[in-house]
Amino acid sequence: MTIDMTAFDDMWSAIAPIGLDPGTGGYRRFAWTREDAELREWFAGAASARGLDLVIDRAGNQWAWWGDPDAAVAAGRPGVVIGSHLDSVPDGGAFDGPLGVVSALAVIDALKARGFEPTRPIGVASFIDEEGARFGIACAGSRLITGQLDAGTAKALRDADGVTMAEAMTAAGHAVEHVGPDAETLSRIGTFVELHVEQGRGLVDLGRPVAVASVIRPHGRWHVDLDGEANHAGTTRLEDRRDPMLNLARTVLAANAAATELGCVATVGKIRVEPNGVNAIPSRVTAWLDARGPGEAAVRAVVEVVARQSGSVPVQESWTPETVFDEPLAQRLSALLDDAPMLATGAGHDAGVLATAGLSTAMLFVRNPTGISHSPAEFAEPDDCHRGVEALAAVTEELTR
Repeated sequence: MTIDMTAFDDMWSAIAPIGLDPGTGGYRRFAWTREDAELREWFAGAASARGLDLVIDRAGNQWAWWGDPDAAVAAGRPGVVIGSHLDSVPDGGAFDGPLGVVSALAVIDALKARGFEPTRPIGVASFIDEEGARFGIACAGSRLITGQLDAGTAKALRDADGVTMAEAMTAAGHAVEHVGPDAETLSRIGTFVELHVEQGRGLVDLGRPVAVASVIRPHGRWHVDLDGEANHAGTTRLEDRRDPMLNLARTVLAANAAATELGCVATVGKIRVEPNGVNAIPSRVTAWLDARGPGEAAVRAVVEVVARQSGSVPVQESWTPETVFDEPLAQRLSALLDDAPMLATGAGHDAGVLATAGLSTAMLFVRNPTGISHSPAEFAEPDDCHRGVEALAAVTEELTR
């Protein structure tokens, strides 16, 4: 489908400054903050400009509808939803999330410009708090409405400044008493398709601009407490020290070796050190492990190595089993897009949460020439972004004709 990409480019330019740190080139777009409010306002304005009806669900996710989703549910033909999220990880890239939202709005423009009349409503979704950067739970918005995250647990989560999610929601004007599972919102979704920048080099190696997702590999997060003995850095002999930082170093290396052997990935990207003084041997180090792989047994084996090496039992904070997207739908979309390749991913997405909840779900990936994500180096060429819009438009038209 040939599409005028002016609207896409204008929208991309409009949100580019929001949350940008000029020093690092990265983004800080955290849930329920000033930057988040600015993005939500932008999305509401974009929906209004296109004549779409904006709905806010119980968790704060935004839905912009072309057509009446409730009438469609009553008729037994719920809508087709496209979209993604607008928040970021700390110092994240510009594309992870926003590419899917901007592309979805550009698809609405393209279909309307062609005079297309969908036979079922089309929704554009902007999920809240997909990255979990502020409160530590990824895909909080989609997990809440599907009941995969308890509302009480979510509202009690605290950010680094001690602010609870409930307090942050209230400050942003969202009614916390309604937060929880939202069957009404879910009933409006017949199919969900999320476009996302690829977070790896699969498409670069294949020489293709767009792919269809097959599965999300299983992944989990754990933390482990390593105890030692606080002491003076200058007067304590090495042989007399009980330094938990050394235990951490050995544990990180062991996790890396196990992941390499088992075909997994393992990352210790966050630690807390007590008392955290330059001239003090730590009394305790808490480290967070992120492990992902081709199967649950392999991932669990990496965690067992961490337990043995550290001498401490890792505490599981989250676990997501392998998520298989709607296979007939994925095959249909691949054929529609000139036999687009099928790729597995190790990254979690709102699409995966909806798939786990039993909804028909698919994902499209757009080539990332750097292969880097969650970093300012994350990138997609403008031409590939445009190809992604064209692919998403073709898919949306196919599903709503």
